[in-house]
Amino acid sequence: MSLTGQVAVVTGSSTGIGRAIALRLAQDGADICINYVHHAEDANAVQAEIKQTGRRAIVVCADVSQVPQARQLIAEAVAQLGGIDILVNNAGIEVIQPFLEVTEENYDRVLAVNLKGAFFCTQAAAQQMVRQGRGGRIINISSVHEDLAMPGNAPYCASKGGMRMMMRTVALELAKHNITVNDVGPGAIATPINRKTLENPQLLAALKAEIPLGRIGSPEDVAGVVSFLASPEAAYVTGSTYFIDGGLMRQTGAL
Repeated sequence: MSLTGQVAVVTGSSTGIGRAIALRLAQDGADICINYVHHAEDANAVQAEIKQTGRRAIVVCADVSQVPQARQLIAEAVAQLGGIDILVNNAGIEVIQPFLEVTEENYDRVLAVNLKGAFFCTQAAAQQMVRQGRGGRIINISSVHEDLAMPGNAPYCASKGGMRMMMRTVALELAKHNITVNDVGPGAIATPINRKTLENPQLLAALKAEIPLGRIGSPEDVAGVVSFLASPEAAYVTGSTYFIDGGLMRQTGAL
C-alpha cells in the first residue's frame, strides 16, 4: 500500500505502538512527524530509523493535552513537511486506581491526554486538510475498552468511550471534505504499558487464556491495520472501529 507523497503526524510515537506505526507508515512511503513528551532520545532513534528508509522525518516535542501545543504540533508538521494527509492520535496514558479512590487530578490527566488531546489534534489537522482540499485520514488509537469494561480503570475507559463517539460524530461532519475518521482498538499488546503483566508468568498465562488466538499482539499487528486505513484502499471506510484483539471482544461477549 503506497503512501508516497503523504505526510503523517503520529502522536506519542517515540515508543510502543506509536513507534511501530511511524515506522510502518514510513516504510509505505510517508514522511513522518514524530511526536513525544518525554525521552527525546527515543524519538531521535525513531527519526534515524525512518531516515534510513529514505523518507523525511521530523521530531516535535508537544504535550497534546495542552491545546496550544497540540495546534503547534500540526503547524510544525505543515511548516517543515509541507502539509498533512494522515493524523494518528496515538498518545495515551492510564492510571490504574479503584473507582472509589480516583482523584480529580488523575481523572483530569487521563481525559486530557486521551480524549482532549485527540479532539484538538483532530480539529487542527482537519482544518489544515480542508484548506488543502485533497481530503485526508484521521485514525485514533482507541482500545477494546471503548466497549469492554475494565474495573480499576474507569477514567481510561471513559476516555476511550468518549473517543468512540467523537470519532463517529466527526466522521459524519468531515465526510463532505473527503476526510475519513476511524478508530483502531488494540487489545492486549506487548508494549511498555503492559510490562507488569508481561513479566508475570501467572498473569500472562491468565491473559492468554482469555484470547482465542492464544497470544499477545505486537505493535506491528496494530500498525498494519493503521497502514490500511491510511491508504487509498480504505477510501470508502469511515466511522468505524477495528479491534485488534485476537478475538478477545467476541470471547467476552462485549460486542
